[in-house]
Amino acid sequence: MDLLRTITAPLRSADTYRRWVHLVLGGALFVPVLVAFLVLFSLGRSDPGGSVSTTAGILAIAAAAVTAGTAVLLPGVRTQQHALTRTLVGGPLADDPVVPQPSGRARPREAVWLALHLLVGFGVSFVTMIALTEAALLALAPLAQEPVTLIGGRLWALDAPTGTARWLAPLLGGALVLLLVHLVALVGAGAARLAPVLLGPSTTDRLATAQARADRLEGRDQLASELHDSIGHALSVVALQAGAAARVLDDDPAFARRALGAIAEQARIAAAELDHVLGALREGSSSTAPQRTLHELPTLVDTARTAGAELTLDRSGSPESVPPAVSREAYRLAQEGITNALRHGVEGAPIAVELRIEDRQLHLRITNPVAPRSRRRDAGGLGLTNMRERVRVLGGDLEAGLDHDTWQLAATLPYGAIR
Repeated sequence: MDLLRTITAPLRSADTYRRWVHLVLGGALFVPVLVAFLVLFSLGRSDPGGSVSTTAGILAIAAAAVTAGTAVLLPGVRTQQHALTRTLVGGPLADDPVVPQPSGRARPREAVWLALHLLVGFGVSFVTMIALTEAALLALAPLAQEPVTLIGGRLWALDAPTGTARWLAPLLGGALVLLLVHLVALVGAGAARLAPVLLGPSTTDRLATAQARADRLEGRDQLASELHDSIGHALSVVALQAGAAARVLDDDPAFARRALGAIAEQARIAAAELDHVLGALREGSSSTAPQRTLHELPTLVDTARTAGAELTLDRSGSPESVPPAVSREAYRLAQEGITNALRHGVEGAPIAVELRIEDRQLHLRITNPVAPRSRRRDAGGLGLTNMRERVRVLGGDLEAGLDHDTWQLAATLPYGAIR
C-alpha cells in the first residue's frame, strides 16, 4: 500500500500540475523564437524548404535560448517572471523576500533562468506531446483494425499488438502516462530547487531588504512607544481622577468638579496624541506630533495632583537652555515615570519629581513608595524599555529599580553636543 502511494504521489500532488503548466508555458514562448532562428539558418540554402541539418538545428536552439534569456531586460518581463515562478513553481523561492530593485549582478542569473525555463519547457512540451499521443494510440490498440503509426510517420511507430498483447496495450499506455508524470514531477522539483539560486535575492539584496524591514519596524516601534507613553499616561490619569471624583462627589463637590475638568483636558490631549499617531500611519499625512517639552512639566504635575496624588516638583535651571529634542524626551521620561508611580505606587503616598538643568546636561529623578504587589516588577515593562531606548539614543544614562520600599528612576541626558 505504501508502495502504491509512493508511485502515485506525483499524480496526487498539485505541485506537479502547476509546475507542468509552468514548463509548457515556457515551451510555448520558446517556439516562435526557435522558428525564427530555424528560418534564419535555412536562408542561403539551395533548398530553403528542406529540412535543417542536425548541427544547424542545435545551433538554432542554442541561439534561440540565448536570445530568449536577454528578454529579461525588457520592462515588466522580470516582474512577470518572478510572479509566475513563485505562483506555479513555488518551493523555497516563495519564502524569499521580493526585491523590487535588485543589484545589477542579479540580471545575468535571471537571464539564465529565463533561458532554461524556455529551453527545458520546450523539451518537456515536446515529450508531453509524444508521450500523450503514444499513450492514446496504445489505449486504442484493441480497437484498431490495421497497424497504427504516429501521425502517419515513423517517429515512434507502433504496430497494433496482436493476441493477448493487444488487450494489454492500454496498461502500457497508462504506464507511459505515469512515467511522463514522474518525469515532469522530477523536472519541476529540480526547477523549484534551482529557482532560489537564480531568482532569489543575492546576499547584498538580502541585507538591503533586512535593513529596510528593520527601518520599517523601527518606525512602527517609535509610534508604539509614543502611543504607549502618551495615551497610556492620559488613560491612567483619567482612571485615577474618575475614581477620586466618585469617592468625594458628595463630600467635596469642588474637588470633584476639578477632577472632571482634568478628565476632559486629558481626553482632549489623548485625542490629539491619537490623531497624530493615526496620521503618521496614513501615507502622505501632514500630521505632526504635539511637541510637549519641559515647559509643560508643571502642567503634567498639576494634572497628576487632581487625581489625588501627593506630588512635589523640585526643579532648578531654565528649560530654555535645553535643546528641543532633549526637552521633548525629558518630558516623555517624566510623563512615563509619573504614570508608573500612579499605577504601581502606594495610593496617596508622596511622589517626588526632581529636575536639575545644568550647562551641558540635565538630571531627572522620580521617587515613590511601591505597593507590595508591585515590588516584583523590578525589571519593568514596555514603558521602562521605551525610556531606556529614548535615553540611549541621546547618549544618556538611566537607572531604575527598587531601593528597599522605594522605586527610584534617575536619568541623565547630555546635550552639549546637540545644542
